[in-house]
Amino acid sequence: MPRRRTSERDNRGPGQRQLRVGEELRHLLAELLERGDMRDPDLRGASITVTAVDVSPDLRNATAFVMPLGGQDEPRLLAAMRRAAPWFRARVGERAGLRYAPEIRFEIDRTFDEADRIGNLLRRPDVARDIKDE
Repeated sequence: MPRRRTSERDNRGPGQRQLRVGEELRHLLAELLERGDMRDPDLRGASITVTAVDVSPDLRNATAFVMPLGGQDEPRLLAAMRRAAPWFRARVGERAGLRYAPEIRFEIDRTFDEADRIGNLLRRPDVARDIKDE
């Protein structure tokens, strides 16, 4: 059997199917959170946004990036989401129409923090001066 060679194909981003399934999972998770049918009291009244879902190439693992409204109680809500992951997996598996329900891992979305950090850097006087010179 020939060895796999590193090619441009290996360095590409997610495929169309991964993106489509990730978006479908995002919608399903958001719908479940909106309904509030969870048994966990930490999740019942919480407003949580599902910002993105990354899916592995084999569609068996997914990482859902979530953000509590206002960024409050992140550790408590993240722990509750991780405890409820099997429940979310079962509900998503019923509705997604996939052969296998993906294992869902929850992470706090840090892109907003990163965007704020970059914005603050660009507003610094020494950086603003360099940008204006161009």
